[in-house]
Amino acid sequence: MSKNDAVKAQILDLAKKYRKNLEEKIQNRKKEMEEDDLSHHQLYSVLGIDSDKGNQIDVYQNIGRFLYKYSGSFLEEAAVICFQAKFPKAKKVKIPNTISLKPKTFEIDCLVNKIAYEIKWRDATTDGDHITKEHNRVKNIKNAGYTPVRIMFYEPNRGQAIKIQQKLKSIYESVSGEYYSGLNAWEYIYEKTDIDLNSMLKEISEMIDFMEI
Repeated sequence: MSKNDAVKAQILDLAKKYRKNLEEKIQNRKKEMEEDDLSHHQLYSVLGIDSDKGNQIDVYQNIGRFLYKYSGSFLEEAAVICFQAKFPKAKKVKIPNTISLKPKTFEIDCLVNKIAYEIKWRDATTDGDHITKEHNRVKNIKNAGYTPVRIMFYEPNRGQAIKIQQKLKSIYESVSGEYYSGLNAWEYIYEKTDIDLNSMLKEISEMIDFMEI
């Protein structure tokens, strides 16, 4: 089996696991919500949203939270699989926070030699505190002797979130780190690991519907 086929098999198994767990999480939450107090729908109606539509919004808001969480975790693990195929010693590590009191440690999603990767599927935050925390994280990584590199596969759509990402890019560049987002992120993975993760995920999405999970 070629390296690409082995990686694809690993990521396919990972996708099956995440898909199964996500479906179970959704079904369990829907069952829980059947017993929910819906008195807040009165407020929805004041704002022009009837109870049926309000219930749909509540359900999909819960589904969305699970979906975003699972999407991020899945894509991070898939990217790490690609790195480990090329660099077997690549791993997740924690480093102490020597700059501020909280958090006590910062996690590096994937450490490859002296390169510390932060892997995001998408970051649409508009919270200014996010900038401060990320600045401290990047400085800690640099002080630990590593080069911080941020990989974000999908870019945000809203103006404020885009501005936050531009600031984060500047933070990385200020400590001689690197920042890759959107198409550049997929290309970076391909360049460093010889794995075309983007194409691989497209293939998996087309074939997984016909498999028994």
